Amino acid sequence: MIRRNLLLVLAIVMPVLMVSVVGVGGYLTFTKAKTDPIGRADAIIVLGGEHDGREAYGIELAEQGVADTVVLSNPYGKSDAVMKKYCGVQTDTYSVLCEKPVPSTTRGEAIFTQDLAQERGWDHVVVVSWRYHLPRAQYIFGQCFSGEVSMEAVPRAYDFSLVHWEYTYLYQLAGFAKAAVQGDCQNLW
Repeated sequence: MIRRNLLLVLAIVMPVLMVSVVGVGGYLTFTKAKTDPIGRADAIIVLGGEHDGREAYGIELAEQGVADTVVLSNPYGKSDAVMKKYCGVQTDTYSVLCEKPVPSTTRGEAIFTQDLAQERGWDHVVVVSWRYHLPRAQYIFGQCFSGEVSMEAVPRAYDFSLVHWEYTYLYQLAGFAKAAVQGDCQNLW
């Protein structure tokens, strides 16, 4: 009887404890992820995701003089209206390149950044993504890009439910595990 009651209590307490640990740890790691001070860089790399203003923000950073090249990740296809608006734009102060990541992941984006850096002599890039994606993106860029990376969050609020935040944290943790298993992209350097 005592053993059965103990198992019942554990069956209730353990999931609540796990959800709490993931929630608190995720909040501190992902929701409150730090950005880097943004100074002059060779390029601004805008990672794919939702069209949540990230493309316009990358352009805004270029207009502020952060870099003269903006690279937009374009896993969306040729008919995407947002990409049509920005791809190939060229002004007196900056130009916009659109690159299809292969694979269509953060790793693919880090790989095309490394390739472009080698072609163009870049040493420092600013990477723009969701705030909660920055820690994982920084880890992956550390595996696949040989230069300096400054991480910058898309300036926006996230109105997620607690369940959506838990899912987001678990997704990011799974992405970290996948990146750890994949290892470095050393063959690119």
